[in-house]
Amino acid sequence: MSTASTPKKVVVFDYGFGNVRSAERALAHVGAEVEITRDYDKAMNADGLLVPGVGAFSACMKGLKEARGEWIIDRRLSGGRPVMGICVGMQILFARGIEHGVETDGLDEWPGTVEPLKAPIVPHMGWNTVDAPQDSELFAGLDADARFYFVHSYAVREWTLEVGNPKMRAPKVTWSTHGEPFVAAVENGALWATQFHPEKSGDAGAQLLSNWIETL
Repeated sequence: MSTASTPKKVVVFDYGFGNVRSAERALAHVGAEVEITRDYDKAMNADGLLVPGVGAFSACMKGLKEARGEWIIDRRLSGGRPVMGICVGMQILFARGIEHGVETDGLDEWPGTVEPLKAPIVPHMGWNTVDAPQDSELFAGLDADARFYFVHSYAVREWTLEVGNPKMRAPKVTWSTHGEPFVAAVENGALWATQFHPEKSGDAGAQLLSNWIETL
């Protein structure tokens, strides 16, 4: 639970793709003041912006652009204002997505390609563990065997961002495995994201969302 005396204001960005009601309930449960909206001023001025995503990469990008979401995310991050992406809301933060042979440009906040998972069973649907960095803020207070709920057929299989400036903090990358390793979460300054659904991940997901709220 958030220990702040004044609840943090979080906007769940409503661009037509994502479990906005589930996210709203989960964030309210950990003490945030939540609003579901695509209003520009509210999205810009909130303490935190959560970007959910369900469905095809290309469709999510189209919906995001129609709602000016890519501009809002860029402006918030330029000012160091926290943004968190979930599931396809994480995937669209990468440079591109490839689905059924069709390549779609993402937001390019991070280099990398969202590709089909190479696994015996796809989609990857159900509970799985993750391998988080020891100094992770997102997974603080969670046991190494904590499980999170995944539903996806595509993922980023390689992390390619290199930080050349030694004064800059390297992003913290969390991995999981389904057939092969893939990026399960990223913490990069004001931009955090998870491939899994914390709003569907019970107590572990609630702790993770609470950790994010505490940083706002």
